[in-house]
Amino acid sequence: MKALTRNPFLLYSYLSTEMLAPFFASFLIMNGVFFLVKLIPFLNFALDLDISFTDFVRMFSYMMPNMLLYTLPMAAMMGVIIAFSRLSSDMEILALKASGISVYRILPPLFIVALSITLATTYISTKLIPASEISMKQLTYQLLKEKIDKGIKEYQFTEALGDLVVHVGEIDNDTGQWTNVWVSDMRGQKNPSITMASKGRMFSNLDEMNITILLENGSLHRPDEKDAQIVNFERYIINIPLQPGSQPKPSERKSLGMMQLYERAHEKGLNTEDGRELLTEFHKRLVLPFGCLILTILGLPLGLQSGPGKRATGIPYGLAVFVLYYVLFTLGRTLADDGKAPVAFIMWLPNAIFLLIAFYAINRVTHEKPILPERLQFMLNNLYAIALKPFVYLWKKIYNLLFGSRTEVSQSPSGDKPGEEIADDELKVLRGDEHAKIYHYSQCRLYNQDSCSTTFLSAAWAEEAGFKPCKLCAPKTNISPAAPPSGSKGVK
Repeated sequence: MKALTRNPFLLYSYLSTEMLAPFFASFLIMNGVFFLVKLIPFLNFALDLDISFTDFVRMFSYMMPNMLLYTLPMAAMMGVIIAFSRLSSDMEILALKASGISVYRILPPLFIVALSITLATTYISTKLIPASEISMKQLTYQLLKEKIDKGIKEYQFTEALGDLVVHVGEIDNDTGQWTNVWVSDMRGQKNPSITMASKGRMFSNLDEMNITILLENGSLHRPDEKDAQIVNFERYIINIPLQPGSQPKPSERKSLGMMQLYERAHEKGLNTEDGRELLTEFHKRLVLPFGCLILTILGLPLGLQSGPGKRATGIPYGLAVFVLYYVLFTLGRTLADDGKAPVAFIMWLPNAIFLLIAFYAINRVTHEKPILPERLQFMLNNLYAIALKPFVYLWKKIYNLLFGSRTEVSQSPSGDKPGEEIADDELKVLRGDEHAKIYHYSQCRLYNQDSCSTTFLSAAWAEEAGFKPCKLCAPKTNISPAAPPSGSKGVK
């Protein structure tokens, strides 16, 4: 331990390794979850276009940057929480403090790891996402156009254009000219409009993501129960937007670079809807990476809430903090788009709030205090007891009514008959404090303390482990002299 004090690099490399290992594990798990969520609608799109495996991998790789923008901050926060929870539970943090290493000495490696992940997130947000959106748009356009080109054949009806059915007599392979064209249009109407033309051609536009059919020298027939129409024309244009199936249409603002977003936002005017949306996208690409830095640093005080004899509350609290951050971020982005608040202020407000929370939490754990004040923790515990416990009790009653209470066969250490059935609720009547070496019955008001992390099957098991009843539970204690079975400690 003295070597760690004399050699900061050894301490920093050790702590960095402890943080990076769970970070990569969390990163793989979260991306796997996001992959499964995106896979089903993506498979529908792939099967609809009948694309090859290579194009499938390319298209999914273009979706990865948008996933990484959310999985990287979450994985970084979880990695830090898990690392410091383990260090606290194994009393390594206590050993560091005993050697004169304070929490502030632990911050440099945390900042290095957090800053590295933040820089990666910034690059993804500002560079990779616009490039992937452009590539996704080009690949989607190419695949949809190939599907349409393959579907239009001579003397065959094609339904590759959705509600439009096209029949072409002959196709000139050199010029792409059509002859004897017949088009049935069912878009937005019950009875199809029939268009017949002697010539026609098809054009495509990547920027607008649509296909244009130009017909020449023909007639348009619109049947109606009351009034039918026949219109003769020399030139008739049909615009068909390319629909990417179940995939969302590529967003134009996501494909713009940072400077393009800023310039176009000011060109359109910050008081206009388009201008606000462009400026919101500009700030979003900077807000989320900085939020990654704050959430990663906030993982330190959350992880230090664990310890010997304490519940590992860092992970559920971290998930709650992560969800709350993105709820506030989404709310701010909506208010910014609607023009109900200044864009820059409302977009950066969640980061400012959580930065203050991070400073406050680090200051509390540095002075050996819990993050939440005792009064607030007491109020939350009472709120849980008042609001949630009745629902838990009701759920147990309904479960037992429907499926019956679960029972286990156990030999009681207090002299119960072998083979007697004891309900699960009765097995968990005792909880012990490892440090104070005292235990409580479930009726005791100290039963739900966080320090009571050890569970015993009975008072005999607790007595065998060296625990004594608390002053409130002492009158209820009636310990049988029967010894526990050999090879078992009766501790959960």
